[in-house]
Amino acid sequence: MIAKISGKIVEKTDYSLVIDVQGVCYEVLVPLAILSRIDDHVDEKGCIQLITYHYIQISPSSGSPVLVGFLNEIERDFFLQFIKVSGIGPRAAVKALNKPISEISYAIDHGDHKYLKTLPGIGLQKAKEVVAKLQGKVGKYGLIQDGGVSGEKPVALDVPAWQDEALDVLLQLQYKKKEAMDMIQKALKRTQDIQTTEELLNEIYKQRISD
Repeated sequence: MIAKISGKIVEKTDYSLVIDVQGVCYEVLVPLAILSRIDDHVDEKGCIQLITYHYIQISPSSGSPVLVGFLNEIERDFFLQFIKVSGIGPRAAVKALNKPISEISYAIDHGDHKYLKTLPGIGLQKAKEVVAKLQGKVGKYGLIQDGGVSGEKPVALDVPAWQDEALDVLLQLQYKKKEAMDMIQKALKRTQDIQTTEELLNEIYKQRISD
């Protein structure tokens, strides 16, 4: 299973990159919402590192390996949630995610069928299925700062493990460390019975959209 790929971009299309890894070129499918931000993450040598989802595309006569690329594990996690919806396979999801994941997450959480059906391949019925399957489960993805720069690495803190995990997630979502810690403290003060990472991230998401 290929979990990451790192190499030089040699070709770019509407929905994919061709990456040269020590002379071997791999085609990696990339959702447009992520592909539009790729240039900000390419180094001076034209190289990129992507987190990947690796699966086998099955046809009646054969199976072909396929890679889908993301800038971080949080984006990949959202993709894995999205393809849990019946009838949305990996290739369909790559084409559908042509708008910022944070916006799509917000639309799902608020049951905005009108917005969701504007995504390629997602009609009204499919939009309803997406909401039915994922509403209430995608709050943390609404915190993604699409197009931001990488945040600082987390440091060890004398706090419960689930708070430290929440900080780690926020840093991966490209929030600055101080901003992330402030959001955590505000959420804990607002709702004092939080006991898990997921509860904390959902509370942070709620306070962000209400501010």
